[in-house]
Amino acid sequence: MTQTGETAIGGAGTPPIVLMRGIAKYFPGVVANEGVDLEVKRGEIHALLGENGAGKSTLMNILTGIYQPDAGEIVIDGYDAHFASPVAAIAAGIGMVHQHFKLVQAFTVAENIHLGWSQTPRFASARALEARTKALAERFNLDVDPAKRIFELSAGEQQRVEILRVLAREARLLILDEPTAVLTPAEARELFKALRRFREAGNAVIFISHKLDEVLEISDRITVLRAGRKVATHEAAACDPAMLARLMVGRDIVLGDYRKRDVTAAPSAVPPVLELDRVAAKDDRGLPALAEVSLTLRPGEILGIAGVAGNGQRELSQVLTGLRPITAGAIRIDGKTVDKPDASECAARGIGHIPDDRLRSGLAPSLSVTDNAVIREYKAAPLAAGPLYRPGAAGGLAREIAAAAEVAVPDFAMPVRNLSGGNQQRLVARREMRIAQKVLVAAYPSRGLDVGAINTMLRYFVELRDAGVAVVLISEELEELLNLSDRIAVLYEGRIMGVFDAAAADFETIGLLMGGRTAAREAAA
Repeated sequence: MTQTGETAIGGAGTPPIVLMRGIAKYFPGVVANEGVDLEVKRGEIHALLGENGAGKSTLMNILTGIYQPDAGEIVIDGYDAHFASPVAAIAAGIGMVHQHFKLVQAFTVAENIHLGWSQTPRFASARALEARTKALAERFNLDVDPAKRIFELSAGEQQRVEILRVLAREARLLILDEPTAVLTPAEARELFKALRRFREAGNAVIFISHKLDEVLEISDRITVLRAGRKVATHEAAACDPAMLARLMVGRDIVLGDYRKRDVTAAPSAVPPVLELDRVAAKDDRGLPALAEVSLTLRPGEILGIAGVAGNGQRELSQVLTGLRPITAGAIRIDGKTVDKPDASECAARGIGHIPDDRLRSGLAPSLSVTDNAVIREYKAAPLAAGPLYRPGAAGGLAREIAAAAEVAVPDFAMPVRNLSGGNQQRLVARREMRIAQKVLVAAYPSRGLDVGAINTMLRYFVELRDAGVAVVLISEELEELLNLSDRIAVLYEGRIMGVFDAAAADFETIGLLMGGRTAAREAAA
């Protein structure tokens, strides 16, 4: 950081910890940021909102030294700053915890904390590193076990390690990207406590989230970006979800009218379309992932699967769609046992799948947008005429799917990886809904989507349900599940902890079960 002038910028009083003025960043054919101003004061939690592609990530990448701005300036503590790299930003006290953790799974907590840190002793035993980590954890009130390896930790524990890594390097501004996406409600509350303590010490937080209710709960001020430009900054106390949604998308969003569901109308006597009977399955490492899972799915219902990521949801979605073999139990489709279902057979039987990892499991990144849009139907008419493939028909279908998904595609021949994550997700969703004649298995379909896109996608699921299609909705968003599902099953460590009617489901009870606890155990403790 370079200091210019004798007096701190900002005049009388304490200058903001960060001031970004007139920030612009351009990519070929794309205005990522233009004329963006952002002020973050000491002792505040400042939320940053915007649709997918609004420029939030680009702005934070500029602030953390990953990108260089094409125009504008950054002022830290009242002095001009230029960050040539993330190392320079960290040295200035700016640290970021990304949505996807960047920890080494095989290393211990202590090893991850000290990895790449200039203050790590050159010759230190494991015990010494663990002692240093324990002292840091106590200093910042973050409960972590220094000796545990990362793969042994829950998502909430891993997040604490990520935050501790940043704070250990003397960060005064903590940037959190979708920090509660993989947390139980109890873990989210603990995170909020830690953030408030951090703020009370005179530090600051930039909080990026699509969850408007939690933004209003935790933040002091809120800045909204739209199409790469800042549209407003408001005190959180003066905002409400509808107002924020309108600022984000530029029009009124009717939040949650898909929730108006008479649960008594949900089918109960209709024969099941899909059943799991004491099913077991292993994960990619050959370790048990599902154990004695029994579920019944009927036409015209939404079955929600609640649970913290990493408790067997991915394996369950793959078992339901024929991507993963079972090691015990039975699967029945339309009442008939299927010995060894595979993905093609499940698709032929009308089972669609929105996978948890759209880029690795739902798309072929290097293939074109057209190829990815039609990949499930390329053998059928009108795309196929006998052994011949009809590119013109494929192009027409791809455009039809993209239009239904509300995805603007500049060039259908370009690799699908060039689309934003939200556009990739919507394209996969609409493609899979076309083949979901009986069942749609949707794993984290709203992950990474903005409020408008989430609202649209959940309406799609309601349309499918009302057309008699069964929907399995796997999500970490309890409010989403409670408001949309007819029944909710809770998955913990590969087992079903309970199945509830949506009308009788309780937020706290389900939250406890997601963490492997029950109300009785909590009372006993």
